[in-house]
Amino acid sequence: MSPRRVPKPWGYEDIWAETSHYVGKFLVIRQGAMTSRQYHERKEETISVLSGEVRVEIGTAGETRHHLRAGDVFHVAPGVVHRFCAEGDDVHLVEVSTPHLDDVIRLADEYARPVISVPKKDRQRTPKQTGSTPRRRGR
Repeated sequence: MSPRRVPKPWGYEDIWAETSHYVGKFLVIRQGAMTSRQYHERKEETISVLSGEVRVEIGTAGETRHHLRAGDVFHVAPGVVHRFCAEGDDVHLVEVSTPHLDDVIRLADEYARPVISVPKKDRQRTPKQTGSTPRRRGR
């Protein structure tokens, strides 16, 4: 199987493995770009930073931030609001996830893609804000 490239306004994804149980992708987030602020109802993903520096924002307003570099790993459980932002140069990530590729609920987007609105009173409950973990290698 040759990787399948999926262009994104922030860069691109190269899907290198896709089965009924998992998906493997290489992601490139261009310098200064960011993914949408989003969550997944079923999709679970783990990313590993191959190169560059990425800021991971967790929460509906990015209340928690993690700064990751090459070798760092980050896990995102279903329901966790997150966004990946390239700091400095382009960021190269590898992602392994469950196969729910269309399970994306956007809450904010810099590229005018459709988003949903979460009422202020529900922002602490929907979606849940647990289940994200960073791991740093050798520091």
